[in-house]
Amino acid sequence: MELKTISENLQIGKAKIVKELCQQALDEGIPAKTILSEGLLDGMNIIGEKFKNNEIFVPEVLIAARAMNMGVAVLKPHLLEEGVKATGKVCIGTVKGDLHDIGKNLVKMMMEGKGLEVIDLGTDVAPETFVQTAIEQGCKVICCSALLTTTMGVMGEVVKAVEAAGKKGEIKVMIGGAPVTEEFRNQIGADAYTSDATSAAEKAVEFCA
Repeated sequence: MELKTISENLQIGKAKIVKELCQQALDEGIPAKTILSEGLLDGMNIIGEKFKNNEIFVPEVLIAARAMNMGVAVLKPHLLEEGVKATGKVCIGTVKGDLHDIGKNLVKMMMEGKGLEVIDLGTDVAPETFVQTAIEQGCKVICCSALLTTTMGVMGEVVKAVEAAGKKGEIKVMIGGAPVTEEFRNQIGADAYTSDATSAAEKAVEFCA
């Protein structure tokens, strides 16, 4: 079976077909790891690039991600058997005082699409919660999102909390959101700022390597 077919169906969000094709590929004896990388992740990477270039928009990303999740569900037990580990672990959340989550959810999907394990802390997340989770779960990266200029400052507190825990350099802090800039990143001493979900995922993979 052509694994490209899985990638193509994922890109147009045909979740049911993706699920069936993943099962079919397993039945044909194709390793789950191969189906994941050449089928599902391949499709999600293409979606990521198109989203970055404004060729597609949020709804298309959401339906592709749903199809990916259905495919991953079929592969998961087999991936565990094959001993496939996630390429890294990241925790993500919208900072304290901010309840916006569309951007955060997109970043999460793109990161999962790159094979990262993502712990989603939701919205209104306190700096201590980010750091505590990262330490307990062994995350290499903390990703903070903010959509309000009034909550941006909390990102600086997250950076300070990482330093206070003695984890500076060991746990990287990534920031993003509409009002956030490279200049602001510099000011608070965060490790990276990315302007879109695809770049954020690429950066996180880099940090986890």
